[in-house]
Amino acid sequence: MLKARKRLGGAMLVSALAMAATGCAEQSDTGGSAAEDFPAKEVRYVIPFDPGGESDITARLQQQALEKALGQPVVVSNRPGGGGSVGWSELANGTPADGYTVMGANLPHTLLQPLARDDAGYKTEDLKWVYIFESTPNAFVVPKDSPYNSIQDFVDAAKNETLTVGGSSDFSANHMGTLALNEKAGIELTYVPFSGTAAAAPALLGGQVNALMTYNTEALELQDQGAKVLAVASEERLDELPDVPTFKEEGLDVIEGAWRGVAVPPDTPDEIVNRLADAFEQVNQDPQVREKMTNLGFHIEDMGPQEAADFISTRQEEARQLLQTFGLIQN
Repeated sequence: MLKARKRLGGAMLVSALAMAATGCAEQSDTGGSAAEDFPAKEVRYVIPFDPGGESDITARLQQQALEKALGQPVVVSNRPGGGGSVGWSELANGTPADGYTVMGANLPHTLLQPLARDDAGYKTEDLKWVYIFESTPNAFVVPKDSPYNSIQDFVDAAKNETLTVGGSSDFSANHMGTLALNEKAGIELTYVPFSGTAAAAPALLGGQVNALMTYNTEALELQDQGAKVLAVASEERLDELPDVPTFKEEGLDVIEGAWRGVAVPPDTPDEIVNRLADAFEQVNQDPQVREKMTNLGFHIEDMGPQEAADFISTRQEEARQLLQTFGLIQN
């Protein structure tokens, strides 16, 4: 009887091991098919800034075309805080790496924050970029009743009084543009960070700051409300603001702006990343999306995962040197 029980126990053990092996194989097959079948359900598109800013506007312009490209519903939501760092920290630390959560990601923010902040909550390398789809140069804007009618007027005044310049968050393209202007013009403007472009614009119109270092997209809207755009931080004049000189034309070598795209958690399978990249490429080719983006001043970019990674690597070293120049980091 005892021998029978031992034989029975051995058989049960073999059976259990076989079932475990089968289960592992099924799990592996399921994991593989999950990537092959992606997406099989709703995709969350999270913007780590306030509603109404450039990233948010872009996501909502893309939403319908992205649903068509993916064949699934896409839900756009906002997770603001820390100039984007709250969302990017969550993306890098705990968001499921299954492709069903993609997040808007910005340069130079995702380069500068980890370099300059001990508490950024993420590292640049923690974000796996899917696509870079647009860029927006900086623009310098003052209220319509401002006494300054040129960037030189503003610079001359800043040599004799304290002037404030608002922008979207610390360690952003707006912040770096303001610091670069300080350096090139030999002045000390006080930079005032807001939670996003959508919050900075009312501060200008309400007289809380003397000027904004914002993006060309917001500058277009503010210009429609009577504000004066004094300069743009691009190599050449912008088609959407043809009458506005560049900083370089005014003798100030200030070139800065933002690049936007989407990223996923670092462990997301390449197959899923490539599927998402293909979808965003299709979105960028959609005639209606292109027309709306161009009309709003967005400059369309097309950088897939590898191109984005190479671009980010180059920009990271440039960002490091910039922060060292201003004494914001030591190494």
